[in-house]
Amino acid sequence: MRIIAVLITLLATPLAHTASLLELADGAHRSTEEKARNAYRHPVETLTFFDVQADMTVVEIWPGAGWYTSILAPWLHDNGTYYAAHFPEDSAVPFYRRSLTLFKTRLAQTPSLYDHVRITALNPPAHSIIAPAGTVDRVLTFRNVHNWAKAGKTEAVFASFYSALKPGGILGVVEHRAPEVRPLGRQIETGYMSEGYVIEQAEKAGFRLVERSEINANPKDETNHPAGVWTLPPSLRLGDTDRDKYLGIGESDRMTLKFIKPE
Repeated sequence: MRIIAVLITLLATPLAHTASLLELADGAHRSTEEKARNAYRHPVETLTFFDVQADMTVVEIWPGAGWYTSILAPWLHDNGTYYAAHFPEDSAVPFYRRSLTLFKTRLAQTPSLYDHVRITALNPPAHSIIAPAGTVDRVLTFRNVHNWAKAGKTEAVFASFYSALKPGGILGVVEHRAPEVRPLGRQIETGYMSEGYVIEQAEKAGFRLVERSEINANPKDETNHPAGVWTLPPSLRLGDTDRDKYLGIGESDRMTLKFIKPE
């Protein structure tokens, strides 16, 4: 009877962390809504471009509800380490606190996948240590730079990334992409940042640009919308106004940049 009980337990336990990146991206542990966004976020291609291996120490910056967490945490579960550098618990921003609570709830619901997740906080100057200095192979950030630019904290967060990474470690950045001629104020207002701005900030922190990719490009997105990037899905901030038009464009045009911390 004990053997049968063990077998039942094993069969009921998700084994997604033994799967490939491709299997994880389309796994049963991810919601239909999450998997629908694979067409725009290209997680397998993006993580492959950043050369994320299953035995690495990886920090994801501001993971939000855990879209990438549902791929990275199982991928790194057995042989690697996954840090989620989320919003601080003591944040004065109610949205940040709610987001962190929802993230923790998600982790607790499936401990077989998420029990190894290490949660840290990023919001300088009070919260700048995302992982022990010099211990991380990859730092990954998806669609966050505009928030730091708005808050005047871009330089500080890139310094945190640099401190956490090992020499030779990689910083992977995906961000909504603005034309290079767009003034910084307008970039912040629309949520689309120029590659030049991101590269400048990374280099100021000590990083060197290794490679760019068009994995997350969207040529349908002209990047100039009434409510900025939030006009497009998944936000669709204008509601039913021109909804079909914006659904037809899809998610934003994005840069995908790979930086290295020099040896």
